[in-house]
Amino acid sequence: MNIPEEYLDMLIIYGERLVFALLILIIGRIIIRSILRAVRRAGERKEVDATLKSFTSSIISTALYILLLLTIASTLGIPMTSFVALVGAAGLAVGLALQGSLSNFAGGVLILLFRPFSVGDFIEAQGFMGTVVDIKVLYTSLNTIDNKRAVIPNGSLSNGAVTNFSINPTRRVDLTFGISYDDSIDQAKEIIHRVIEANEEILKDPAPTVGVSAHADSSINFTVRVWCRREHFLSVMFAMNEQVKKIFDQEGITIPFPQRDVHIYSHTDSAEKQNA
Repeated sequence: MNIPEEYLDMLIIYGERLVFALLILIIGRIIIRSILRAVRRAGERKEVDATLKSFTSSIISTALYILLLLTIASTLGIPMTSFVALVGAAGLAVGLALQGSLSNFAGGVLILLFRPFSVGDFIEAQGFMGTVVDIKVLYTSLNTIDNKRAVIPNGSLSNGAVTNFSINPTRRVDLTFGISYDDSIDQAKEIIHRVIEANEEILKDPAPTVGVSAHADSSINFTVRVWCRREHFLSVMFAMNEQVKKIFDQEGITIPFPQRDVHIYSHTDSAEKQNA
């Protein structure tokens, strides 16, 4: 079988290009893996945050593989203008289809840059409250108080309000105690101060605050504000509520509850009065 000379020349040319492209692919993958290993090792030596390290490796890997793909396409003789136009059209279609994911990606970048919270922080966001377990490029995972796993898109996190309970070393505990109008305000204040001073987890600075905040329908209300280390927040709140109630009972201080007087009228009695 005789192969025309022009076809033979084309076969030789494209065969050489294909061989070079395969060599570039093999060598390029080896180089990319070496670069990624070097990046990971550098992150480990400098103790870079695990989330940031994973995100950086992913970005570098994507960029290097795109560069490798362009190099192979150029070696095969594919016109760059046509290739770039094709990639641009495909990128536009993918971008329109993945608008939500791109928003989450941008949100992940903002979270990693500005660090409103970190892994291990206790936060409240998007209707969930829990400890941050993982910060990925597209979403953040929380372990809620009742040990459920909540996965929140980073786009919503970066654009919404986030309350970080772990960022400051101290927290304020706000409490309200009510006493009867017949009880002594001074005695009740003295009891509350006594309970505060007996609790070693309550900080002296800032100083605790105890004051009458309202003359309510059924009680005189005291607002109590004390400061503690953030890890002692719940124990201080529980202890204060328990100890104040116990000593109020011992000292005869009444904690009132709402009461209503109900008057029942008989229709028969009303009818007899009208007839009379």
